[in-house]
Amino acid sequence: MFEVQPYGDRGVRIQFGESIQKVVNDQIRDFCTVLEKSRIEGVLEWIPTYTAVTIWYDPFEIVYDSLEEKIFNVKEKMHNGEISPARVVHIPVYYGGKKGPDLDDVAQYHKITTEELVSLHSSSDYLIYMMGFIPGFPYLGGLPEQIATPRLEKPRRSIPAGSVGIAGEQTGIYPLESPGGWRIIGQTPISLYNPENEHPILLKAGDYIRFIPVERKEFDEITKKVETGSFHPTIENYKS
Repeated sequence: MFEVQPYGDRGVRIQFGESIQKVVNDQIRDFCTVLEKSRIEGVLEWIPTYTAVTIWYDPFEIVYDSLEEKIFNVKEKMHNGEISPARVVHIPVYYGGKKGPDLDDVAQYHKITTEELVSLHSSSDYLIYMMGFIPGFPYLGGLPEQIATPRLEKPRRSIPAGSVGIAGEQTGIYPLESPGGWRIIGQTPISLYNPENEHPILLKAGDYIRFIPVERKEFDEITKKVETGSFHPTIENYKS
């Protein structure tokens, strides 16, 4: 699927599929890689989502028909092997305790131990399909089915930044303090969003996350390094 449609008076939506699949995400990554290299005059930004890419443009610099033609030119340049390798970002997490107040409840819900829950949650790499609903929030695919858990019936008014949660068949990380209904099983000490940095958002769609369980002592040590700006998370190329 490759459908191009106007999206308001200064947007274009390119649809790549109708369901959340890795193959669709690969196509979106490929398209965005070529689009970035194309440097189309008038294109302001683009936003990849689960199944589509939305492009915002300046209609005073480029008209829709011209942009549509250039979008199809981008499509013709896809699948040429120039797509950048996906990154794997290691995210240290302290599970349970006050940092993960729902860990015990989630384990009991599935009739497993907390150790088994942590092992399952940190057993695989999670693909970031898209970013939202607040700056730096990653929507991840790959949560093991056996630990999928319904949201809280009553959302919390405040969830600390760095909280790692489960909601349905997804897991994610709150980059900022925010209300939310995800079940919080742990917390990472690293910052996913810092507006003072040149690149304020650590993660991007198409990356992978690898959760690394840490003990409280290591959590506190990393926290201090983050505060002084001396901590840099491990990032490597993804190997399928």
